[in-house]
Amino acid sequence: MSGPTVLLTLGRLPKALALARACKAAGCRVLVADPFRWHLCRPSRDVAACFRVSAPNDPQGSYHDDLLRIIEEERVDIVLPVSEEALHVVRGADRLPREVRLWTGAREEIARYHDKLDFVRHVQSLGLDAPTSEPGGSAAAGMLAAQADYVIKPRHSCSGIGLRLARAGEPMGELNSESLVQARVEGEHLSSLSLVHEGRAIATVVYCGRVFAGTVAICFERVENASVEDWVQRFLATSSYSGFLAFDFIVDSDGRAQAIECNPRATSGVHFFEPASLGRALIDPAGTAGIEWSPYRRQQWAYSTLTETYAALFRPEEFKRRFGELWSARDVVWSGHDPLPFLLMTPMSWEILWPAMTTKLTLGEATQRDIAWFGGNA
Repeated sequence: MSGPTVLLTLGRLPKALALARACKAAGCRVLVADPFRWHLCRPSRDVAACFRVSAPNDPQGSYHDDLLRIIEEERVDIVLPVSEEALHVVRGADRLPREVRLWTGAREEIARYHDKLDFVRHVQSLGLDAPTSEPGGSAAAGMLAAQADYVIKPRHSCSGIGLRLARAGEPMGELNSESLVQARVEGEHLSSLSLVHEGRAIATVVYCGRVFAGTVAICFERVENASVEDWVQRFLATSSYSGFLAFDFIVDSDGRAQAIECNPRATSGVHFFEPASLGRALIDPAGTAGIEWSPYRRQQWAYSTLTETYAALFRPEEFKRRFGELWSARDVVWSGHDPLPFLLMTPMSWEILWPAMTTKLTLGEATQRDIAWFGGNA
């Protein structure tokens, strides 16, 4: 008897490939839907078929109709969102056949967690730690910026897009309520990713960035941190959420974890889960006690780490450090069982690389341009 059919709603990112491989290792038939014609999952031997769909954030598009057609025609059992498109997928949840499992939280929960200001206010209402945050353009934001170092960022963004750091007293510029001003906390930046079923964490991984492209970690290491793990458990104790749930933290000099934002979706932390174990948890979350770890504590997007290593060529100490990270970390795309995504990564990523090379879009913006969620009715 064959396993369930799983539909991934994005295929262009390494974490999508990791999820495809995990589901295939657990016996699933894996399908991928993406607005791009070419993407990282397309040449994977673990993917049975790929489908091109409308852009999720195109108000004139037919994204939900496209997904529903695939689900019905291919008899999909599980719909697994991957990245920012999760915020769009959930808007069509009431159209899904009753027997289809959608691996994400309720629409209201996702909207609250993705909104960086609403998330902080929710966290503080639970008695958990988060930096003071105020809506852009408010008097309270002006007072905060005058008294402490601060961060300005959009309330709805990803990959560090629109982030700006400033010192106390520096002018904020013109801001509106779609941005927020957040007190800047000094300390160690850690991230967590949990796979959650009805408020229960099946597994939680904590990790730190070792090499960054802008604010995005491209080489990362699994760590243990009791303060972060306790924070996550206390947060989930108040929730009935199901799906991937990720947090970014600053752990201050007192060892206190403060959550600076939430991503209600998968992140690079997914690479630290052993694939078959993760796949089994996605198929049968209620019957799964936990997920095994990958044997590799350090992992990376090797092409990106190589690029950032060369960027430090004239800073000898930093070049040496990055080269050491490049040499010691496992690449998340390469697989001897499934080599083509690694070997064909450049042509398969052309719909990301070309706009990043020929326009003012950053690589992060080029990756997210058709799936980003801007709040409201986007």
